[in-house]
Amino acid sequence: MINKCIRVVGFFLFIGGLTGLLLLPCCSKTGVSSNIFNQWMQPSDKIKILSTVAMIDDIVRQIGKEKILHMSLISGQIDPHSYEMVKGDDEKLRMATVVFYNGLGLEHGASLSNHLLNHKNAIALGDAVAHKVPEEMIYIDRTIDPHIWMDISLWSLIIDPIVQELSRLDPESAEFYKNNGKNLLEAMQRMDKKIYYAMREIPSPQRYLVTSHDAFNYFTRAYLANPDEEYWQSRVNAPEGLSPDGQLSSSDIQYIVNFLLEKHIQTVFPESSVNRDALNKIIHDCQKKGLKVHMAKSPLYSDSMGGKNSGADNYLDMMWHNTNAILSEWKKN
Repeated sequence: MINKCIRVVGFFLFIGGLTGLLLLPCCSKTGVSSNIFNQWMQPSDKIKILSTVAMIDDIVRQIGKEKILHMSLISGQIDPHSYEMVKGDDEKLRMATVVFYNGLGLEHGASLSNHLLNHKNAIALGDAVAHKVPEEMIYIDRTIDPHIWMDISLWSLIIDPIVQELSRLDPESAEFYKNNGKNLLEAMQRMDKKIYYAMREIPSPQRYLVTSHDAFNYFTRAYLANPDEEYWQSRVNAPEGLSPDGQLSSSDIQYIVNFLLEKHIQTVFPESSVNRDALNKIIHDCQKKGLKVHMAKSPLYSDSMGGKNSGADNYLDMMWHNTNAILSEWKKN
């Protein structure tokens, strides 16, 4: 009888524990917790703002604050270039009052691209920046580089379109959004200068950067190049192109090996959302040719931000994390 009671109690404890696990907040494939998703799907008087990537969502958060509901469609270490819609994404898009996306060819996955083009109120912030300052856009093999958030001065240009749209949707709070945008712009300008002068600690002949894919062109031009340097592109290289979903050839690898040998570069920087196989191959080939190259301990954030407690879970902290990660490695050499 006692054994039977123990088995019954044990059974209910097991069921209770299983239920508890099922009730714990979980994350979707895009890194959005079920709690946030459930809140998003409920009726609300607040403006619902969906951003495709975390770098946009963080700017939106700082402008809208408590007056909005906001969410990033693509979160965590997921490549936004080739992102395809997953279960629940169409509901998120449908419930959004406005969708902010980067544009400039970043979100080129067929299903997501189609939804953005057909949404009733989707705004391409990167396209707005390119229209305002076309001379600042970088092209790689005649393709526009979408990674404009890597230059804080350029990324700050998305503040006005966001403030304008929020003010249109919520006119009574227009002054609130305007003031938040002004404060954010000042913080971004301070960080822009801070990174620029921090990089001056490294002599010009050492400021050469090799990463996983072509995401750091704007960063290089803004913070590594000398003033008015005409051929700043020679300071940055990567085995993979603007989108890290292409197939690498042996010649792609050899090109980076030769670049490292020519510039006597001893550190390559992995990116948090990109496979490291190409960099490992490059390191191996360099060592066979007599150049000791190592992979940086701390990955750089390029197409995503860091998670909670990463030191890179908001846009400006992400940019400062990348700066510190690069500086700490270069100072060792």
